Amino acid sequence: MAESKEFFYPIKWLSKASAGDRVTSELRMRIISGMIESGTILSENKIAADFGVSRSPVREALKILASENIIRLERMGAVVIGLTEKKYSEIYDVRILIETFVFERLVRVETDDLVRELSKILEMMKISIKYQDADEFSYQDVLFHETIIRSIDHSYILMIWDNLKPVMESLILLSMRHRINEKYEDFTRVINNHQLYIDAIKSKDRDLMIKSLHVNFDDVQEKVEDLWRAQQMLSKGVGQEND
Repeated sequence: MAESKEFFYPIKWLSKASAGDRVTSELRMRIISGMIESGTILSENKIAADFGVSRSPVREALKILASENIIRLERMGAVVIGLTEKKYSEIYDVRILIETFVFERLVRVETDDLVRELSKILEMMKISIKYQDADEFSYQDVLFHETIIRSIDHSYILMIWDNLKPVMESLILLSMRHRINEKYEDFTRVINNHQLYIDAIKSKDRDLMIKSLHVNFDDVQEKVEDLWRAQQMLSKGVGQEND
């Protein structure tokens, strides 16, 4: 395991977190980033020493990471599996499923409060870009999408989101850190894409909604259209049952 005493995961995101949560988040970031390579053996004792904690929060962290299928538990430690391309693709499959589901619900409900809240978050994202703060931008980006998802008050969708969020949050953070250094000009496009989300929700325009999904998930456009059609069919069926 890397000897770094500095946290790779933003400490400010974990101000009220337990020792176990802090260890979990940091190990997850190091694994997903490749700082800790696939096949690495993780020792409970070594991790505890590196983080200055007892073995109890380390065990807690390893159990969570095993549930995310990025490590495999072994006696007194674990073996790193990492995040394969297949797993990466599956994460975004689920994320698209969630967002298409939520968008279809938002067509039929009042969204003024949601639009106002999203607009506030978008302004914070713009400020983060101005000061080239990739960590804060990532936090606000995740909050933006989470606010949309939580707006429909669907307990099982939230359960899926909460399970998906930690790994996805790490992926977004790594991506934005790279982008702020290598593709800073691309943030104009990112902001415009998020504004399109807001415009689509405000207008309840299905065509604009699917366009916003396209531009935010431009490498999986075929899946977006298939999932959107499936959600519309599902919603139509539910509506007929309730008539």
